[in-house]
Amino acid sequence: MTSTSTDLHAGGLQRFRHIAIEGPIGVGKSSLARRLAAHLGADLMLEQPAENPFLDRFYEDMPGYAFQTQLFFLFQRVKQVQALAQPGMFSHAVVADFVFAKDALFAKLTLSDDEHRLYTQMYAQVAPQVGDPDLVIWLQASPDTLMQRIARRGLPMERAIEPAYLQRICDAYAEYFERYDGPLFVLGTERFNPVDRDADFHALVERLERFGGPRESFDAPGAAPLV
Repeated sequence: MTSTSTDLHAGGLQRFRHIAIEGPIGVGKSSLARRLAAHLGADLMLEQPAENPFLDRFYEDMPGYAFQTQLFFLFQRVKQVQALAQPGMFSHAVVADFVFAKDALFAKLTLSDDEHRLYTQMYAQVAPQVGDPDLVIWLQASPDTLMQRIARRGLPMERAIEPAYLQRICDAYAEYFERYDGPLFVLGTERFNPVDRDADFHALVERLERFGGPRESFDAPGAAPLV
């Protein structure tokens, strides 16, 4: 992983050209990305799961459709993130609701050994073309909380998700970010709601503006969960 050239000791969020928000399914990545991008006047780059023709079948039959699902996401994300390097494509800062490396994280969880070996070869060919975010915000929540949020948003394709799968995803993110060597802000969302509560959002922005890195965490108490 290449290191960012961002000056972490400079003030304000304007120093971050590419902010990525990550975390497990249902943690609130897209909602927070939308609000933060609007606040910054930044471009918004969201995952497009609805474009993946295999995703519905994956949640119903993970072993049968994992490989097709991962390959579609891999090349979809390559196309999205490569655009960041094109002059004039993004004249403003960008807030994304994913990091490119998440695809390899999910592939390790879902693919068979033979499939994963083949996937890893393809991933190794495209990963060097992708730069790293200037800042990653890692959202955390327990599997029980994630299940509640997934149930509330009621997406048909997510009905088959089980707590054990969410636990594996949470564990995989913890392992990945334990080794992550870029600027990382860890945000607990069990009792903190920067999407729906203005006070929480402004508290988050203030902390991000003072981010000195390389790794900081924030888990303030709040009255409502992030949804």
